[in-house]
Formats: sequence, C-alpha cells, structure tokens
Amino acid sequence: MSAKVNGLGHIGFYVHDLELMKDFYANFMGMTLTKAGPLGAFFSADPEGVDHEIALINGRTSLEDPHWIQQISMRVDSLDDLRDFKRRINEHGYKIDRIVTHASAIGCYFRDPENNPTEVFWLTGHTSWAQIAIPIDIDQSDEEVMADVDRSFEVSQHVEMGKAPSEETRDAIRGLNEAAMASR
Repeated sequence: MSAKVNGLGHIGFYVHDLELMKDFYANFMGMTLTKAGPLGAFFSADPEGVDHEIALINGRTSLEDPHWIQQISMRVDSLDDLRDFKRRINEHGYKIDRIVTHASAIGCYFRDPENNPTEVFWLTGHTSWAQIAIPIDIDQSDEEVMADVDRSFEVSQHVEMGKAPSEETRDAIRGLNEAAMASR
C-alpha cells in the first residue's frame, strides 16, 4: 500500500503586514510565536506538541492579491513514507519545488494538479526553533539522511523559541545551504 498523510501539519500563507498579523495571532488568537525571522513568523497553539500550525510569510503585495496560500502542509509517519511520496510525485509528473531539512522535519514541497503549493513532511525527532531549510537527498541511506539532519540541528539548536537567530547562526545556516547546493 502507498504511503498516506496522517494529518494536517500547518497552513502557510503570504501576508501583507507581518507585524499586524503577528500581533493578531499572538494577542487576539492567543497562539505562541515559535519561530521568527526576516521572512516570516510561525505560531502554535501547543508548542510542546507541534512547533507550528500557522506560518506567516512576507510576500503578499496587496490585500487584493489573490495569491495568499504559501503552502498546505501534511505529516507522514516515516522517512520511507516521505520517499514513497517523492516516488509517486515523480511518477505522476507533479513538480517538486524542493526537498529540505528544517532540522525538526524533512519537507518535500511540490505542486498539486492545479499548481497549489503542497508539502508532505516527516518529523525527525529534533526540536528546532530556527527557520532553516537545507537541501537534502532523501534517497541516501537512513544513516546519511540523519547525519545531514543532525548537521542542520547542530547549527540551529541554540535558537530560542520565538526569537530570530543570531547573525552568527544565520551565517552558519547559509554555509550549510551553500555546501548542500554545491554537493548537488
């Protein structure tokens, strides 16, 4: 049987005024800011259970802009399930945008049949509050995949919940990204 998703992970959407939307989700909705950076902010109603359910991403040019969905994201149970999705995405001719490690998860970002941005992801077991997305080859052995994940976690593990990473950490993340891109 083919892999299936086990639940909705989070919804990401583009926002016009990030500070206004951060205030809304924190103070009106009562959610916890878990990840913050120059590109956006992530919120969770239960940060001990899930690191984010809402992803706010800068990029909506105006309130009239109809392109506000950044991604619809769903969890899978295992790395092998993620590999199965990758295989089937390719078999169906859907476009893969990227496959990355976030240290806390590995996400496969692709387009559904109507070109909507979609992600399937597997939780790695690490807790990371950094906005990190390092390209990863999930066709490697489990050990090699986890070694890549662990390298990302080593760089990002000191970022505190709801805080932007230090410039030093941002530089280290950029270095990981550049190394991953060069190895492709």
